[in-house]
Amino acid sequence: MTLPTETQPIPIVCARCSTNPAGLTRAPFRGPLGEEIQRRICPACWDEWKRAEVMVINELKLNFMEPTAQEVLSAHMREFLSLDRTGAR
Repeated sequence: MTLPTETQPIPIVCARCSTNPAGLTRAPFRGPLGEEIQRRICPACWDEWKRAEVMVINELKLNFMEPTAQEVLSAHMREFLSLDRTGAR
């Protein structure tokens, strides 16, 4: 599946807030997870996660020199953004 370019956001139903805004204008990072976020998360919820991400890193004292740190952060992100839920919030 080819996702739209940065100038062509697609309409979505946000997995976290269940609104119907235009989606992110581009995937926040490469790979399947970045594409899933672009398809399922609205810009407002992504911005909320970016602020919460800093708190998670600080509160859990994540050290990204440790191999598990990225896995822990990704699990918190998936939970925060409701990516593993099949139904709306």
